Amino acid sequence: MPQDLLARALETLHAVWGYSAFRGVQEEVVMRALQGGHALVLMPTGGGKSLCYQLPALLRSGVGVVVSPLIALMKDQVDTLRQLGVRAAYLNSALSGAEAAEVERLLKAGELDLLYVAPERLLLPRTLELLDGVEVALFAIDEAHCVSQWGHDFRPEYQGLGVLAKRFAHIPRLALTATADERTRQDIITTLSLEGAPTFISSFDRPNIQYRVQQKGSHKAGPKSDLLSFIRSEYPREAGIVYCLSRKSVDDTAAWLRDQGIQALAYHAGLDSRERSRVQERFLQDEGLVVVATVAFGMGIDKPNVRFVAHLDLPKSMEGYYQETGRAGRDGLPSTAWLTYGLGDVVSVRRMLAQSEAPEAVKRVESAKLDALLAYCETASCRRQVLLTYFGQDLPQTCGNCDNCLNPPRTFNATRQAQIALSAAVRSGNRFGAAHLTDIVLGRETEKVLVQGHHQLPTFGVGKDTSESAWRNIIRQLVALGYLTTDAAGHGSLMVTSKAGPLLRGQEQLLLREETFAGKSTSRPKKQDKDRKEPRPTSQDPLFEALRQLRLRLAREQGVPPYVIFHDATLQEMAARRPQSLSVLQTVSGVGQRKLTQYGEAFLTVLRGQV
Repeated sequence: MPQDLLARALETLHAVWGYSAFRGVQEEVVMRALQGGHALVLMPTGGGKSLCYQLPALLRSGVGVVVSPLIALMKDQVDTLRQLGVRAAYLNSALSGAEAAEVERLLKAGELDLLYVAPERLLLPRTLELLDGVEVALFAIDEAHCVSQWGHDFRPEYQGLGVLAKRFAHIPRLALTATADERTRQDIITTLSLEGAPTFISSFDRPNIQYRVQQKGSHKAGPKSDLLSFIRSEYPREAGIVYCLSRKSVDDTAAWLRDQGIQALAYHAGLDSRERSRVQERFLQDEGLVVVATVAFGMGIDKPNVRFVAHLDLPKSMEGYYQETGRAGRDGLPSTAWLTYGLGDVVSVRRMLAQSEAPEAVKRVESAKLDALLAYCETASCRRQVLLTYFGQDLPQTCGNCDNCLNPPRTFNATRQAQIALSAAVRSGNRFGAAHLTDIVLGRETEKVLVQGHHQLPTFGVGKDTSESAWRNIIRQLVALGYLTTDAAGHGSLMVTSKAGPLLRGQEQLLLREETFAGKSTSRPKKQDKDRKEPRPTSQDPLFEALRQLRLRLAREQGVPPYVIFHDATLQEMAARRPQSLSVLQTVSGVGQRKLTQYGEAFLTVLRGQV
């Protein structure tokens, strides 16, 4: 029986999606669902979570009901499924009364394979009664980390989904998420009654993403200029997302990028809903658009060819950083996660945390998450190893695809300088910021130093042998590593913590990164393409670009995003292999039967014309 099920699953995988094999734990999850079992699935963004419930929903009798938190995400998934020939629909507040009634009619008539629904809509008595009257194949709770108040995207309405286990106990439930620490996983299991169900954990590694962290202040023109150089040199006509902490920073950065000739739009919660929808729609529909946004943008984005995600401000946690950077390269092609940060970011995020009205227990958890992110930013070792270790996974060898692996940073024994900086903070009363502490150790007789009498401190001028930029680098790392902390009042004062005791007493040594400067772009290692026999075509390749233009035209004719026609990876394989017949074209990964019938001849015309 399992072998028969697997054969049917593989046949459907190829016929509908155009793939010849499952990836990672997909096969195990699909087989579990096909046999009526529950499961918790942890799989990185771009790892193929959706297929884990979409395929079983097609093979099991009845309709698959998918709980999804965002309207945009539902629309995107439904558009993609309809292109594959799957009968899919959604129920949410974006539908008119007549449109919702039509979806309900299709549901009752058994004419839907998959139904997407928001959690608040699902929990309405009317919706639950509607589902009581139809055959349900399975329930998939996507973005399941939203059930946890400890998670980074807590949604109170998700906590009501425990009703599914009581009301539809015999129907398989799959809870799926890209990021969840141990505490969040336990919340998911408890809330959704998944005790005893297996947990399937795919590797959190995204080998196609190159991770880079750069210090603010390492370029005289500032971080925006660094960002511009990065985009122009590596992704001049590609889609990307730039995250900023404040709405003002979003607006300013988007306007500045436009002035520099980059197609950029702003997105944040301060814009009206119509403008936010317009920006999101343009990002999905157009090629090569950059969206500058707060973290309000992203969860609903299923666009596979986002080539870079940049952070101009420090994220609040490792989970947030991982999920946001995971929006790059969902198609598996080379992409970049680029982050720039400085002491001001560290002080600002720590102050926001200290001033938060959250319970102390929550603040302690959030503080630990921030500490982990700062340790990642300051590490001199492989970033991917640090990232995966945080999520409980080991990477035995360095990745060869992060800035530290490609250009290993130098470290130095900073024990003496750290003692000087910490002593200056203590002796000045733990009441002053980084700039004033730097003036003290450099021996600068500024008005503030003289008024405070700090020119008489033993530490005054003892750091003259170290440059001002190096002191900024040292103090930033001392704050990041927890030897200094900021005051809760928000004055920017730096205070020595208990962690600094052994260091001040000479009982431990401290190695820090030497200051680094923005220079040439780190090159991608050749190992990313080691499994490919043909070189990858790029946007500069005429045939690939011609295929992309055909895809864009077909997409606009149908009012759908280009990637629902074919992913970039599929077009690249076409351009590399240049199939000349439908039978060969069908062997290209991502070309299923429906798309072969609908688009095969059009793409072959381009391919034949370019040979």
